[in-house]
Amino acid sequence: MNKIKLFISSVQSEFEAERKALANFLRADALLSKFFEPFLFEELPAIDKSVQQVYLNEVESSNIYLGIIGKKYGYRDPEGVSPTEREYDEASRLHKTRFIFLSTDDSSEREKEVNQFIKKIEKEVVRKSFAELSSLQQGVYHCLIRYLEENRHIQSGPFDAHIQTSATIKDIDPDKVESFIRLAKSRRGFPLDEKSPVHKVLHHLNLVEGDKITNAAILLFGKKPQRFFPTATVKCAVFHGLTKTKPIPSYKIFDGDVFELVDSATEFVMSHLNFSVGTRSTSAIAPGRYEIPVEVVTEGIVNAVAHRNFASNASVEVILYKDRLEISNPGSLPLGWTTEHLKQLHNSIPHNPLVAHPMYLAGYIEQVGTGIEDMISRLKAHGLPEPEFIQNQEFKVIITRPAFQDTPHVTPHVTPHVTPHVTDSIKDLILILSNEMSREELQEKLNLKDREYFRKAYLNVAIENGLVERTIPDKPKSIHQKYRLTEKGKKAKEQWKK
Repeated sequence: MNKIKLFISSVQSEFEAERKALANFLRADALLSKFFEPFLFEELPAIDKSVQQVYLNEVESSNIYLGIIGKKYGYRDPEGVSPTEREYDEASRLHKTRFIFLSTDDSSEREKEVNQFIKKIEKEVVRKSFAELSSLQQGVYHCLIRYLEENRHIQSGPFDAHIQTSATIKDIDPDKVESFIRLAKSRRGFPLDEKSPVHKVLHHLNLVEGDKITNAAILLFGKKPQRFFPTATVKCAVFHGLTKTKPIPSYKIFDGDVFELVDSATEFVMSHLNFSVGTRSTSAIAPGRYEIPVEVVTEGIVNAVAHRNFASNASVEVILYKDRLEISNPGSLPLGWTTEHLKQLHNSIPHNPLVAHPMYLAGYIEQVGTGIEDMISRLKAHGLPEPEFIQNQEFKVIITRPAFQDTPHVTPHVTPHVTPHVTDSIKDLILILSNEMSREELQEKLNLKDREYFRKAYLNVAIENGLVERTIPDKPKSIHQKYRLTEKGKKAKEQWKK
């Protein structure tokens, strides 16, 4: 099959890096790379022809003209016209498909010839705006999928761009959309107002087709995403050993939108990691840190959720073993990539661009592919080795936990009978527990609604560590059961209160 040639044009000095990144994005995408071959002038070998004629010949031989327009007009020929406008005019004359992307710069910041050029374009084609590389890639992705569908090259687009025929705008939670806008505005300068209509926001994010919404819209803002995608969950578990062997001390399946999946899974892991307190040698407040940095855990889980194959029947799994944290997802690296490629500075090529872009806007994802590099740096600063990446039937990240004897000790002011490694969650439980309290009273004090999560992540761990005891130990499930601090728990509470 002959590939569809895509001519990518811009003022060379203004968007050279973006054009190269866009070409790499298209060549690495599993679907788009099958159909499109991007053209960049920089990739042509030296030839004995005028530059302008070569450009125009390439426009003629291309199927699609993609123009990127910013502030600069560029070099002007003797007639005062730039190569970019010449190329656009040639594409128009030959009735080529034209996609135009404008930077979000104000017209006052553009050269006057650029504003005139834009006025001409607006009379002929619909153009889209972009703020940064991520939104440019996402916009191009959306346009090319539409092109393939309308020209019957494919019968349906990728999972996140596919229309969810059984859903309507009523399945979108307005409160989630409003919260997203608030977050995206503070972190990335999102242009829409918090009270913007839901449909307008979804349209701005390319998540709707008329009155129909995409899978991505449900995954991002759906009231009940698992009603449509039952396996769009994160399974979290803790094992005290090195393998998956019963009993399972803690197990939880999280559902919700993609933001909730990331937040819940991250909280689960952090609640089960050791938290160490140092000495007050340099400050009145004793420094503390988790055995694995929260930023590293979050990055691993965000990548697993955002880049997974949502069409798969498998779920994301987050498993904490005695010696390691494993995060796996039903997904794969871009074509031609190796796991070593991840450890280098690389372009961000998401498996689900329509899902990934709003996650970027909300600050969950970095657009330039520095997340893995940051993860490695943080682990190194923490005295831990680089994560291990494995690509088999699933993609897996393995993060080593520090050996028990290598973790920092609790401040010597704490009695040696107090457990040396306690999470913030358990500490909160100990500090609010007074006299004898029921499970319901404890949950209410901690503002926790999930009974099973509280029991496994808080209560059982505190009991296992000898900090809390049951008032009716021989009947653990008694309706009259209450909980109180042990002597060890009381000593820990007195120290932590100080």
